[in-house]
Amino acid sequence: MDKEQEMADDVKLSLKLDDQLCFALYSAASALKKAYRPALDTLGLTYPQYLVMMVLWERDGQRVSEIGDKLFLDSATLTPLLKRMEGQGLISRKRAEDDERQVIVSLTKQGMELEAQAGAAPVAAFQASGCTPDELIALRDRLKELRTDLIAATG
Repeated sequence: MDKEQEMADDVKLSLKLDDQLCFALYSAASALKKAYRPALDTLGLTYPQYLVMMVLWERDGQRVSEIGDKLFLDSATLTPLLKRMEGQGLISRKRAEDDERQVIVSLTKQGMELEAQAGAAPVAAFQASGCTPDELIALRDRLKELRTDLIAATG
């Protein structure tokens, strides 16, 4: 018996939706975004914009490629998002002096000021989760491991 067959027998793979890891992760992520939505609406941010802002609050003045790497987004997805954020006055985009093909994304004053209000979003999600802080940390860490393993397996 080959390794894949052994694994299939052990896991008792089925095509039922509720048996799928992918659907459990997808639907949990969808529910988590809903928990974040009221706080993000107050900030005037969508969830993807919030992710970009968190990257920039950690370290301002990053290349589009750096932001994309951190968020697992390609530039074709990220560029329209950044253009909208620039239109909202949250960020500025400028060509890098050392390589004009690269674009540096920086927070504006308005973007910096949002950070002080942004703490409500994870608090709302935590309260909605019904988990203890230790449970959420363990879950987060296991999901990071899963992500790393899946990336390693798929390239």
